Amino acid sequence: MQIGELVSRVGPILGFLVCITVVAELSDKIGVFANIARGAARLARGSVIGLWLLVVAVAVLATAVLSLDTTAVLLTPVVLTLARQLDLSPAVFAYTAVWLANTASLFLPVSNLTNLLALSRLPNPGVPNFLALLWPAAVASVLVTVLALFLIFRRSLRGRYTLAEPEPAGHRGLLVLATVVCAALGPAFLLGVDVLVASAIAAVILVMACVVVRRDLLAWRLLPWPLVLGVSVLFLLVQLAHDHGLGTLLGVAAGHGEGWVALTRMTGLGALGANVLDNLPSYLALEPAAGSPLRLAALLVGVNAGPLVTPWASLATLLWAARCRSAGVPVSWGRFALRGLVVAPLVLLASVTALWLAH
Repeated sequence: MQIGELVSRVGPILGFLVCITVVAELSDKIGVFANIARGAARLARGSVIGLWLLVVAVAVLATAVLSLDTTAVLLTPVVLTLARQLDLSPAVFAYTAVWLANTASLFLPVSNLTNLLALSRLPNPGVPNFLALLWPAAVASVLVTVLALFLIFRRSLRGRYTLAEPEPAGHRGLLVLATVVCAALGPAFLLGVDVLVASAIAAVILVMACVVVRRDLLAWRLLPWPLVLGVSVLFLLVQLAHDHGLGTLLGVAAGHGEGWVALTRMTGLGALGANVLDNLPSYLALEPAAGSPLRLAALLVGVNAGPLVTPWASLATLLWAARCRSAGVPVSWGRFALRGLVVAPLVLLASVTALWLAH
């Protein structure tokens, strides 16, 4: 592959990363996420587990409809603000956001870029057919993830909380505008607006509004240049490896057939490739070895629900980590990997088994 072709493929992804990060950073500073967090806390009526289940529902819906990357960027600040306001452990809410951002990304084509790539490979492309093929795995993936989160963080989910008096709001008009901009992203993506175009328009609107009324919120650090550079290098290295035989090697390792063992092999290889390289190049390398809709679905299970171990396994995890750092919440990658090594195999086995039983 030529450098120009690689840039044309990766460029829009990196552009979306920059724009959606600017939207998230400014919305957080304006107070959008704090406002949403207080609304969720009021709705849960003081129940910690009730609040967590509400967060679970929002995470699944946002991931399915908006995409896992958008969920990682927009939901993570909400749940971390929630934990800070209510004096709750941030870990359970942070892990809920990042794990479900990955494991709930099997429902619709827009849920994950890998899904959009796979859609064109189906005999009858379309949302209904995609949903009919993947829903058993998607449901199983979410249920096992939620159960694992409950078992790991059950002590943090006990008890009740008291909602404190609201903090004074900043510029009311700016808060309303930022809330509307964030809320409009979902329908824009659903209507088929290019994610880069939608996120760029949202970023421009918020930047221009801040220029008028809150120029102090604008700074060069809003732009995630270190993350963009790291992702760019990753894509370049993976592409070089692919051009020198990685795709052929993975194709041989994927095997063939649609039995439970064959599908599990494809899922496991997809998950392994995602955690070693990244989920997108892993999907692209293994796509030719799929050969049938069912094997393609098994591959999606691996590359979508499997990236729970390494930080670079999916862009959503890197975005989540950036939001955690911005909120002052430390991320232990050792603990993240150990938990992922336990949870990921359970999620993958349940999901590929559900897929096999349903078809």
